[in-house]
Amino acid sequence: MGVLILTPEKVARLEKLLHDYLIAIGVNLALLIDEAGNILVSVGQNEEVDVTSLAALAAANFGATNQIAKLLGEDDFSILYHKGKKDNIHLSKIGEDVILVTVFTDEVPLGLVRLKASQVAKEIQAL
Repeated sequence: MGVLILTPEKVARLEKLLHDYLIAIGVNLALLIDEAGNILVSVGQNEEVDVTSLAALAAANFGATNQIAKLLGEDDFSILYHKGKKDNIHLSKIGEDVILVTVFTDEVPLGLVRLKASQVAKEIQAL
């Protein structure tokens, strides 16, 4: 994806994309983070979640999973999904530098989250 320079206009555009594609379908929280776990954009809410820790752990999860992929002869795994009792998390890599983190309940179908995450990824890469 190259160098990502976040101007106030781009941040507003990214927030709108995350809202329109993900929050609008019922996703509770959507984050764009970098590979180091820094939050680039955060939309939505989940009062019980420390988003800073979530971002750091999501980035570490991708790092560990990439090493597993290499052990198996894959370049990487670009999508991760974890199902919990009340919340689910879907993580997808956008380009080489950005990870989209979505937190949602079972009320939102996983297939719809995957579809919308794919659509928003295309929009972000075009940005």
